[in-house]
Amino acid sequence: MAPAAAHSRRGVRLVYLSAAILLLVAVALAAARVGEHAGRLSDWQALVLGITQGFTELLPISSSGHLILVPWIANWHYLEAHPDFNKTFDVALHLGTLVAVIAYFWGDVVRYVGAWFSSVAKRAVTNVDERLAWIIFAATVPAGIAGAAGEEPIEKHLGQPWQIAIFLAVFGVLLWLADRRPEQLRIADLRFGTGFLIGVSQVLALMPGVSRSGITITTGRFSGLSRDAAARFSFLLLIPVVFGAVLYKGVKHVVIHSLPAGSTGPFVVGTIAAAAVGLVAIDLLLGYVRRHDYSPFVIYRLVLAATILIVIATGVRSASFG
Repeated sequence: MAPAAAHSRRGVRLVYLSAAILLLVAVALAAARVGEHAGRLSDWQALVLGITQGFTELLPISSSGHLILVPWIANWHYLEAHPDFNKTFDVALHLGTLVAVIAYFWGDVVRYVGAWFSSVAKRAVTNVDERLAWIIFAATVPAGIAGAAGEEPIEKHLGQPWQIAIFLAVFGVLLWLADRRPEQLRIADLRFGTGFLIGVSQVLALMPGVSRSGITITTGRFSGLSRDAAARFSFLLLIPVVFGAVLYKGVKHVVIHSLPAGSTGPFVVGTIAAAAVGLVAIDLLLGYVRRHDYSPFVIYRLVLAATILIVIATGVRSASFG
């Protein structure tokens, strides 16, 4: 076996071993009901939501939509009735997936951060790594501004199950159309205008059901990026965007306002579970798209959208929370 292949296989084994250990820790904490308070979000519910976040944040199927739909279909009302707790718990879950992406792409993170500082010091862009570092930096700005400005209006007007169903279907079809485009570009071929456009598209992901990874992959594929390149660039964009969101929401909802009682257990369990499953989700998606297209994710989105509408139409659950 070639040294590079052997190194790659060891890396994959380390990813899955780390994920398994983290998930076992989360399950053990949930079973012991560590830090859990009666009548609040339970550690087991936090575990389910952490697993949900880990998979859906990194696959093109909408994490924000699933984090609303899971409590809705399971008839859990605590997060809906306690928005302050919900906001801080959301920070914890996103911190978990942020840790997973940074850990998986640590080599890339070090390379591009170093390239950015090198470019700033030289006051010039002289190589591909420096160009990509600036593209990632610039592509993050629109989503950061929109996220800070649009947080409250979006919470008030979007996020109802019927709306999520529509966004899942519409943007699923767009992903399918984009994925029919020929694969022409690698990440190294990415130009500033295209990268910035992909970054701007993240603004749409503020609407639950759209999917941040889904819309960036869609825009990347429409722009001619290969499936693998579109997924990798989406993950690289996730790091500064989610880091900024965690920092902003963490200060706003955790530092300025004290944590709600009964937060410790669910926060720890949810964060660890999200990190564990996130590692697996990244590796599975990148391994899959090297050989296949995004059709299974499109089908999943359409089936889920139809299921939501059927559940509403049959009266099993209401169309909204209001």
